[in-house]
Amino acid sequence: MESTLNTNTTDALSLRTRKDFPILDQEINGHPLIYFDNAATSQKPVQVLDAVRRYYEHDNANVHRGIHELSNRATLAYESARERTAQFLNARSSKEIVFTRGTTEAVNLVASCLGQSLKSGDKILITEMEHHSNMVPWQLIAQRTGAELLYLPVKDTFGELDLDQLDNLLTPDVRIFSFVHISNSLGTINPAKVLCAKARSVGALSFVDGAQSGGHYPVDLQDIDCDFYALSGHKIGGPTGIGALYAKGDLFNELPPYHGGGEMISEVTYDRPIFKEGPHKFEAGTPNMSGAVGLAAAMDYIDSIGRQAIYDHDRELAEYFYNEISKLPGTQVYGPKENRAGLVSFLLGGMHAHDLVTLADQKGIALRGGHHCTQPLMKKFGVTGTARASFYFYNNRQEVDRCLEVLEHIQKRFGDLE
Repeated sequence: MESTLNTNTTDALSLRTRKDFPILDQEINGHPLIYFDNAATSQKPVQVLDAVRRYYEHDNANVHRGIHELSNRATLAYESARERTAQFLNARSSKEIVFTRGTTEAVNLVASCLGQSLKSGDKILITEMEHHSNMVPWQLIAQRTGAELLYLPVKDTFGELDLDQLDNLLTPDVRIFSFVHISNSLGTINPAKVLCAKARSVGALSFVDGAQSGGHYPVDLQDIDCDFYALSGHKIGGPTGIGALYAKGDLFNELPPYHGGGEMISEVTYDRPIFKEGPHKFEAGTPNMSGAVGLAAAMDYIDSIGRQAIYDHDRELAEYFYNEISKLPGTQVYGPKENRAGLVSFLLGGMHAHDLVTLADQKGIALRGGHHCTQPLMKKFGVTGTARASFYFYNNRQEVDRCLEVLEHIQKRFGDLE
């Protein structure tokens, strides 16, 4: 395929950063690794690996509970990571940040806490493009409380929300509107600021699933003006098992606790506990200190590049891939053609996504195949799943061209063009 991509803008960032990711310098099945599974998890730069190792080598101790030097260092590192996360998201205060295991736990936390006050007649609104982590928790709460779960439709395979239906669904009975900022299966970028304003106008809380936007797209929570926002560290170059939940203003103080245990209490008697104020009220037990340190290092690294530069780079690769893969006979591509995030979901005619991804892996190309934890959306489109290529700033045009070459070969050899 003849390239139509401006390599000056897309490859410069890859050339500058790729040396920081030693995992990329290897062969898979005798071929150079091409890692296009960044929407599932990103690779980690040496700056993050070094930060976690330094913590364990020099500062490891339990936080908040000791007066010795190592505990003081660990506490400082942990709380500094909270400050760094607030800065990264432009929250008003570090008191608006709770560390979680990731976006999934953050949604479960809010759903569980809010669910303690939901009742029959209340409504919960989400969208048809939600990841299971922003669907199943609300389904469980609806079943438990008798609240009604509503879905804002996706119009078609171009992946746009049917905003004409929003006023009919987002009524004063809706207690919370929870939606994905960037779809992990479509690449759609939803108008978060507009949707949060709509929720606020009817008195509903807003929750933005930022798993795909946190380290890939400019995020300013004071501008978006949501009530809740969550991200996962492992999708922005940070460690696994760490993430963050933002809650605006005093919301953490207004919500009941999620877990019980040490650290989240100010006093315990045999009769009852007295809880700390948020955010510590929601961090029972020994937290993931090293994860928080690694998350802060990842945020430093991301900001040294610039999220606008990352978004521009990833979008250009995705739009190029979208245009080129669409030229193959029998190909179905999902999501918007332009102004998309850095991922593309597709099917080559007559081939199951798993078969396609397996064949690509034989050439060293890591794609993802399946329903991408959006099974209801796949069923709406009449497919069991898709193949997905997702990009990050260390990827480049040469890798995309190599992937397209391999996919074209697979299509010619195994695809059903009849």
